[in-house]
Amino acid sequence: MTQSVKRTMPLLLALLCVCTTGTALAQQAGGEDCGSLTNAFGPYDYRVERGNNLSLVEGAHFTPPVEALIKGNAGYIGGDLDYTLRAFPNHHRALMSVMRYGEKLKKPHPSDLRYSVECYFERAVRFRSDDGIARMLYSMFLAKGNRAPEAIKQLDIAAGNAEKQDNPFTHYNLGLNYMDLKEYAKAEEQAHKAYAMGFLQPELKDRLKALGKWTDMAADNPDSSASAPAEAASAATTQP
Repeated sequence: MTQSVKRTMPLLLALLCVCTTGTALAQQAGGEDCGSLTNAFGPYDYRVERGNNLSLVEGAHFTPPVEALIKGNAGYIGGDLDYTLRAFPNHHRALMSVMRYGEKLKKPHPSDLRYSVECYFERAVRFRSDDGIARMLYSMFLAKGNRAPEAIKQLDIAAGNAEKQDNPFTHYNLGLNYMDLKEYAKAEEQAHKAYAMGFLQPELKDRLKALGKWTDMAADNPDSSASAPAEAASAATTQP
């Protein structure tokens, strides 16, 4: 697993603690022009661009007070978030902050943001359609706005992309998101995939079990299934 994935996944697990219910602030982007991705600085892929470019942007525009929505650094909070998300459209933490910013102000388009809150999610998945974390965050935003069918669609796309990757964290987080949307069959499917890859966090399985939505499968514990033939072979060689 790459270092960038290791850094990102604990973040997503923390982000997924955010409740997906709340005031319906998510308005559809609809015919809104969410702008070109062409930018004077970037755009860069947050998942892989971890060098000087990221340091420059975060140091000037995505400081801890900006991320916490306390105060702007180069100007207004919205201006700093906008610059960060135009340079790094799929900046996961900035996407989370811009969603919280709209909630804090109770506006789908705060006046100091160039685009509506939803536009930044649309731009993120347009920029990197295979970014599962960006799609899961977009799904959370849509779910908060009581737009479950659209939220599920984002998860379905992320799940399709996850099939091309060998990452149990992604499957597990998808399962948590499906669970929150009451898509229990899909949540169980993702959980089995994560556990078959050796993921050990039991929360998702426990939640599904509590609802009677879980069926144990041998593939959920690959270590035990792999050790059985070895134990049998060892026993055979020690027979008199």
